[in-house]
Amino acid sequence: MNWDLATILVLLTFVSGLIWLYDKIFLAPWRVIEKTNSVDENEKIPVIVDLARSLFPVFLIVLCLRSFLVEPFRIPSNSMMPTLLTGDFILVNKFSYGIRLPVLNLKIMEIGKPQRGDVVVFRYPEDPTIPFIKRVVGIPGDELEYYSDTKILYINGEQVTQDIVGSFIGVGSGSGMTGSEERIEHLGDVEHAILVLPNRELNTQFNKWTIPENEYIVFGDNRDNSRDSRFWGSVPEENLVGKAFFIWMNWDWANNGIAWKRLGTQIK
Repeated sequence: MNWDLATILVLLTFVSGLIWLYDKIFLAPWRVIEKTNSVDENEKIPVIVDLARSLFPVFLIVLCLRSFLVEPFRIPSNSMMPTLLTGDFILVNKFSYGIRLPVLNLKIMEIGKPQRGDVVVFRYPEDPTIPFIKRVVGIPGDELEYYSDTKILYINGEQVTQDIVGSFIGVGSGSGMTGSEERIEHLGDVEHAILVLPNRELNTQFNKWTIPENEYIVFGDNRDNSRDSRFWGSVPEENLVGKAFFIWMNWDWANNGIAWKRLGTQIK
């Protein structure tokens, strides 16, 4: 079993609920029978029962919110610059791609599918205990080509348009990317910024894909500093966690703490 936060929350909810239910059915009636005018009922409630009764609704609410509505994540690297920076705290919509049971990851309701341009959190295919965040560039049925010498993506034989913005200036933990070339990529209806190093070619495992059903190809926006589908292949649909949509905090010691301008930013 993967002992992540979801598993721990499920266990805490189950155990506290079981203790509360056992007390309600078996122990509480005996306390009523033994109650006298000189004894405070609360004094006779076992500490573990009182604790479980108080914490069960808290665990249940947190579990439901985190499993079915939104889940917070922190960005640990520069692989999604300039869209996301190291130290960004983001929220992920957990029901965008269907409702799943926690821990089992079993989909119980179909709601939507990832689209090209979506920024998604998923479980890393080579180690599902690690959450990754990348941008969807290919959906089932697409034929993709990408070569690290030109930095150009082709989808179903058509070139994805890029507009050169100019030289990028990084700050804080991302200052090492200063001098990269910033471009605006038009991925269908989604326009987003990417960073490239024109003189750098990556030694990747893949540069052509025919994407099978229920699998997706994902790239980092920091194209020459991201380990993504070009190195390890596609993301299975069952590995999807949700769609990233909001930056609620940024904390980067290398950038003097909080970057106030990033708070409340929508992710596109």
